[in-house]
Amino acid sequence: MTGLLVVTAVPAEAEAIRAGLTAPAAPDGTTPSDVTAPPDGTTPSDVTAPPDGTMPSDVTAPPDVTVLPDVTVLPVGVGPAVAGAATARLLALAEAAGRPYRAVVSAGIAGGFVGRVAVGGTVLADRSVAADLGAESPAGFIPVEDLGMPPELLGGGRIVPADPGLLARLRAALPGATVGTVLTVSTVTGTAASTAALAERHPDAVAEAMEGYGVAVAAAQAGVPFVELRTVSNPIGPRDRSAWRMREAFAALTAAAAALH
Repeated sequence: MTGLLVVTAVPAEAEAIRAGLTAPAAPDGTTPSDVTAPPDGTTPSDVTAPPDGTMPSDVTAPPDVTVLPDVTVLPVGVGPAVAGAATARLLALAEAAGRPYRAVVSAGIAGGFVGRVAVGGTVLADRSVAADLGAESPAGFIPVEDLGMPPELLGGGRIVPADPGLLARLRAALPGATVGTVLTVSTVTGTAASTAALAERHPDAVAEAMEGYGVAVAAAQAGVPFVELRTVSNPIGPRDRSAWRMREAFAALTAAAAALH
């Protein structure tokens, strides 16, 4: 994919993508699975993001960025705000330099809804949704679009669909991937009650992460095709570290990255 920008939350995710992009495939089509996972007990949001949220001052890649002839991989930070702002800056700088990106992928590991995707599985988002953008009420969650705000203040809304062509290409390259809605949250879901409520509000959701919607908005504002790619490290719900499979999720991310060539 010429001119592809792949953004992750943390360096460990970028390293997993890098391994899949640079390592030759084995005869059976697999890629190395010995990606170094973060120390036991960490999650993507626990791993150190770029210091102070800083970004490179130009499109020249700093040491922790992979730049291949057609793919750039960069960790941009945790959460929708920093990920969206950083991606918007990268897109603007590339366009100003006369080397615009042709597509953006938000990639990394995620939590998966039990019964909808297996731990260690790969997910492609058909849309990225800001799941907690709205208001609480005695009757339950109110989506931001139902709060009476003028449409122009909502930008593209809290739901950003994946680019159909980009999604179709990745689906063809990753036939085992689960396709569905990926939710973006600022607070990771950690109780049975909140998991049940989220699953009920989003019956087509398969996973939850923290950056996709922010990156999607940046891409939409720049007019650049977008898709979200995730691999599942844990079931969504009460935090049970014994159920986390970080190494498997990073290995799956490396394998899935081969589709980004």
